[in-house]
Amino acid sequence: MANRSRRLRKKLHIEEFKELGFTVSWSFAEGTDEVKLDEVVDQFIREAIVPNGLAYEGSGYLNWQGIVCTQQLGNCTEEHRKIVTDWLSSHGLNNVKVGQLIDIWWDELDF
Repeated sequence: MANRSRRLRKKLHIEEFKELGFTVSWSFAEGTDEVKLDEVVDQFIREAIVPNGLAYEGSGYLNWQGIVCTQQLGNCTEEHRKIVTDWLSSHGLNNVKVGQLIDIWWDELDF
């Protein structure tokens, strides 16, 4: 293991600066209109993401995929995964998949 300065470890997002997040994907029912899509995604961000100190980056139309991480430097937890899974599942979305915790800077995404 290389002896890296704190500044370099922070810049590389390694060791104590490693950030854990997870991938997420889901589907809307065939024929869902754009207004409903926008409403549900906005509601997801308002109710499950922001209040829990999380951030979501993703896109889609009927099939969505993205990554969830913390708003501040830090790590997502198993509880965050459960919050996202439960919210998506309880709002009638299909094919809900929440990936394992991964290093969001260095691990391969598992959609």
